[in-house]
Amino acid sequence: MSLNDPISNLLTIIRNGARVSKETVDIPASKLMGRILEIFKADGYIEDFRLMKDSVQGSYKVYLKYENKESVIIGLKRVSRPGLRVYAQSDKVPRVLNGMGTAVISTSKGIIGDREARKMKVGGEVLCYVW
Repeated sequence: MSLNDPISNLLTIIRNGARVSKETVDIPASKLMGRILEIFKADGYIEDFRLMKDSVQGSYKVYLKYENKESVIIGLKRVSRPGLRVYAQSDKVPRVLNGMGTAVISTSKGIIGDREARKMKVGGEVLCYVW
């Protein structure tokens, strides 16, 4: 089964898992998903993730993070999608909730968070927001 938008699939699986207070969720593995999950972990939105080699592709087991039995992730939003790409110049990299959230951006330097993009002074395709 092929997906047209694997990033939307990742966000939907995490959003649904957090809503029903699941401890872990499984996401089909790829390098893109791994890099996005690294950004989520670095910014404190998930506890951890591990690659599970169960088939040809494998999957990531994502451990969701909760504080006082409520999910740390309040919202996830897909910004650039296959039907409508959204790009940001280096001086107009978006801030999510005035810096309280994170924008994930695909740049020429790789997939990075908005703070790192501002620091490196690079722009690119805005993949998603998390807060």
